[in-house]
Amino acid sequence: MEQARTAQLMQWQHTVPGRHARAWMHRQVNALVGNTFGYHAIQIGLPHWDLLRANRIANKFCTVDTESVDIVRKGLVICVPEQLPFESESVDLMVLPHALECSAQPHQILREVERVLRPEGKAIFAGLNPYSLWGLRDRIPGLESHLPVAPAQYVSQARLEDWLELLSFDVTQANQGVYMPYCQSRRWLHRWAFMDTLALRGWPLQGAVYVVEAIKRVNAAKMVGLEWKRVPPKFKSRAVAAARRDANM
Repeated sequence: MEQARTAQLMQWQHTVPGRHARAWMHRQVNALVGNTFGYHAIQIGLPHWDLLRANRIANKFCTVDTESVDIVRKGLVICVPEQLPFESESVDLMVLPHALECSAQPHQILREVERVLRPEGKAIFAGLNPYSLWGLRDRIPGLESHLPVAPAQYVSQARLEDWLELLSFDVTQANQGVYMPYCQSRRWLHRWAFMDTLALRGWPLQGAVYVVEAIKRVNAAKMVGLEWKRVPPKFKSRAVAAARRDANM
């Protein structure tokens, strides 16, 4: 089922609304990965969409869950995102485009991200928002959904942030975009483009897509106890004053 969702998502990204959403997310991810440094960077899924191109890390990989992929790309790794074949705390940057909504086990993917990332490593998630005009389209009776994944499978930004907090991640940036209705025509897409401008002025609805950046935090243990060999200065001064009084007597 996960492979079918991924295949549908890849085809959908070549449609008019799919290209529009993809372009917005790509700009957001490029801004986040451009100044990220380290030794290893990994993109989870969608190998036809290179989201690590703007990053300067030397060792870049991209996972794919099937061998029958017609994408020629350096660093392809065949695996499922729920079981990553990478050592613990060995990756500096991970990009996950639509990985959670394409999986039946999004919690397991997040656990693998937490395991593989090194302390202070960065994870970037791009996904579809169920609480948007696009997500509501599937809930309106009589309207056929053209989205690749049912909105019931989406992971909202708020839920993702809650899950990341439980795994000791700090969400450092979170942006939403594409506020217009679902349009299959480029002409109507341009007509509704003014809604993105209204979003900057307090538009009450949420965007159809989001990009979230999170940093893995590790709380270092600190031993708390008395320092027996260190005498506070105030006790030293009292001892000297007492010795002077004894000498005067």
